[in-house]
Amino acid sequence: MKLLLVSLGLLVAAIFLIFMGMTHRGSSVSGQTTENNPSVRNPVVVELFTSEGCSSCPPADALLNKLSEQQPVPGAEIIALEEHVDYWDHLGWRDPFSSFAFTERQTEYAKVFNGDSVYTPQMIVDGHSEFVGSRVREARELIEQAAAQPKLKIQLLSAAGTPNDTAAFDVRVTNLSVLTDGQAAELWIAITEKGLHTEVKAGENSGENLQHAAIVRILRKANSFSGPNDFQTSASLKLSAAWQRENLRFVALAVEKNSRKIIGAASAKL
Repeated sequence: MKLLLVSLGLLVAAIFLIFMGMTHRGSSVSGQTTENNPSVRNPVVVELFTSEGCSSCPPADALLNKLSEQQPVPGAEIIALEEHVDYWDHLGWRDPFSSFAFTERQTEYAKVFNGDSVYTPQMIVDGHSEFVGSRVREARELIEQAAAQPKLKIQLLSAAGTPNDTAAFDVRVTNLSVLTDGQAAELWIAITEKGLHTEVKAGENSGENLQHAAIVRILRKANSFSGPNDFQTSASLKLSAAWQRENLRFVALAVEKNSRKIIGAASAKL
């Protein structure tokens, strides 16, 4: 009986040691996978200034949609913002998604890039690099470069008890060491809607059924902040009943106040 008890004790001890060894190895591998996970992606904001009245814009719209839906650039989480300007509206077709606010935003970028005019289609990566929006290779290269840059980290948590006609999130910004001493940043928030299309009846794209990417429905500045401490705030935007909620996303951008460079971003479904 004693021999049997001893044997059982040794068997239990052996099983315990094997289990602990497996658990230790599993934790080690998991830690390595998390630390060096090639699927970890850094947010990169890709803005496209476009118009349904512009015949050279559909290829750029298609490129933005592909970048957004397929996420083809390693290391980059592409956050697409399709912004329709209004300066094409008097040339035969009024773009139903156009806004003077986006024309103003593009004009502000032109000042940063020392340009003397605006154009479509214009793609801008992280508020830092601009080019003709249909250039596939240039888009991929600049997105890959932007993904390698240090960024602020933005966390979005859906606020409890939010009415159906409102998108409300608690926003936390960390890793503020990216900001230099005394540098200020702005928090911008937006609502985007995907799955939209238009059958154009006039203008340069007359007869075309245009498919769009993540159209910006609304974009506004929510707050300002600076380092070195983490920044927390609440942000909300009113939703239109005409927008399809299942296709909407809430987007938060951290923007350097002077350079207009986007140094952090996050998005979440409603």
